[in-house]
Amino acid sequence: METATPDLPVHEGVVALTQALCDVPSVSGDERMLADAIERALSIHAPHLDVLRDGDAIVARTRLGRAQRVVIAGHIDTVPINNNLPTHLEGDAETGTLHGRGTVDMKGGCAVMLALAVQLDAPAYDVTWVWYDHEEVASELNGLGRLARTHPDLLAADFAILGEPSNAVVEGGCNGTLRIELRATGRRAHSARAWMGENAIHALAPALALLANYEPRSIEVDGLVYREGLNAVSISGGVASNVIPDAGVLTVNYRFAPDKSAAEAESYLRELFAAAAPELDLVVTDSAGGARPGLDAPLAQHFIAAVGGTPAPKYGWTDVARFAELGIPAVNYGPGDPSLAHTDDERVPVEQIIACERGLRAWLTSA
Repeated sequence: METATPDLPVHEGVVALTQALCDVPSVSGDERMLADAIERALSIHAPHLDVLRDGDAIVARTRLGRAQRVVIAGHIDTVPINNNLPTHLEGDAETGTLHGRGTVDMKGGCAVMLALAVQLDAPAYDVTWVWYDHEEVASELNGLGRLARTHPDLLAADFAILGEPSNAVVEGGCNGTLRIELRATGRRAHSARAWMGENAIHALAPALALLANYEPRSIEVDGLVYREGLNAVSISGGVASNVIPDAGVLTVNYRFAPDKSAAEAESYLRELFAAAAPELDLVVTDSAGGARPGLDAPLAQHFIAAVGGTPAPKYGWTDVARFAELGIPAVNYGPGDPSLAHTDDERVPVEQIIACERGLRAWLTSA
């Protein structure tokens, strides 16, 4: 028996709507029910929008003939649930805290988008609202990336806002991310006669020493200071407790400032490890460029003035980088502390959800 598509409370305030969105489980790969609910809400309550569906991504657009168009986007999937649904509200609906999976990353931002998409039938700009799937998994599955590849016309705009958690202040651009494997080879032998073999795990020691002593750089880009990071994130090797390993792999993640491209970041790592551990093979396993702040764009300046606060850098990678690849200035703006994303005690002050709704509304209704 099929489960009925839930009715979302789009007119009951953004806190209630956030809670309703969170309580529809939508772990990556299982977003269909929530996508159905959002599509249903728009079809019933937003006749002023053209609504399109691509997989489990929903695109809704105004066609007002405005001089400028903006994209406002957010992903509807979450990391796996761990006894943190259904949500619960601690305190009242104006000053309390909402707990549960997705409250930070990023159903609060999605709720703000949905409420405003329904309520604003004549915004100051033409708006393309995008709720998309598969953000929390492999990059090639990302719904926004899929739209950029197959329907780039749907994302055409003069400015973009991504509702990722940013403590309800504007965060410009994002760091890039590069994942590499440093691979060592050796020769197996009995551990009682270790001198007859070559220990591949030991061969990783120079790279580990470099990482342990590495001092991350802070780099200013267009007025914002991005902090980089270079860290070992996993190590593997060995076949048995009495065998000298003939293979070892050290996985390293480099978070790099948006002053450089992914190719430049790769060149930097190749030079760095070639000097410290020339015997290791370096293989790139994942790469995504960052995005410059984009705060000098006129629409960005107007947006910052409308929502207030002092812009900050986004240290993690976000899909603003996809907009940057399309030549669209983009910023992050959403409720929630990014450091609580993916944690079991994910929670958001409801004041931040309300503040983001007010800020976006003020901007979208001002000339």
